[in-house]
Amino acid sequence: MGRRDLPWAAPSQPSPWTVLGTSGEDAGEEGWRADALCAETDPEAFFPEKGGSTREAKRVCTGCTVRAECLEFALTNDERFGIWGGLSERERRRLRVQRRDAVSA
Repeated sequence: MGRRDLPWAAPSQPSPWTVLGTSGEDAGEEGWRADALCAETDPEAFFPEKGGSTREAKRVCTGCTVRAECLEFALTNDERFGIWGGLSERERRRLRVQRRDAVSA
């Protein structure tokens, strides 16, 4: 997947790491993006080619103070691509199943 294929690369769509305003509605649910370490990193690492390494992106996530918020955003918005909150799409899918099973138990 090249940079042009990234879900947010189209000119009409902002990067997922675009810092939202700090006042009003934006500061609440997605204000965490302002503190995301990935905003200071090459976005290509978070959207590796199929079979590519996710190690660098996950390393960045490990030290990020808003990792939990990022992961919840990805789960809530059913993000299908990339590393969010330190988890790949497959790992997030597994987490969703575990949560669903825990709720229904």
